[in-house]
Amino acid sequence: MDLRKLKTLIDLVSESNVSELEITEAEGKVRIVKSGGVAVAAPVVMAAPVAAVAAASAAPALAAAPAAPSGHVVKSPMVGTFYRSASPGAKPFVELGSQVKEGDTICIIEAMKILNEIEADKSGTVTQILGENGQAVEYGQPLFIIE
Repeated sequence: MDLRKLKTLIDLVSESNVSELEITEAEGKVRIVKSGGVAVAAPVVMAAPVAAVAAASAAPALAAAPAAPSGHVVKSPMVGTFYRSASPGAKPFVELGSQVKEGDTICIIEAMKILNEIEADKSGTVTQILGENGQAVEYGQPLFIIE
């Protein structure tokens, strides 16, 4: 499913009275669930039982984050699973203190079985890594701080 279409659907669910929406297309299924006013999308895996999206547990984690981190915040452009390296045994793309240039790959987000390379949108030094390797991330969730 096209990421722009997915974001539009998430926005529509967030702004409406609909609490849950499931879409099936040739590429697969996606379920969008609204909890606490925030809509979260998750791919539905066909080979395993459908798991509930735990949006309620993710929202408090964002609220507990520091109010104003100094530096440039690199945010997740999509919902998916955050990975710091290209494969489980590989060296992470960036570490704390790494110098990055605009356009350098800094992580991967897997969404609907597609690995999306996320690039630095600013040059500088990585001062914080906010994403946990192998954990789910939401659209707009802070992943890195670059100064």
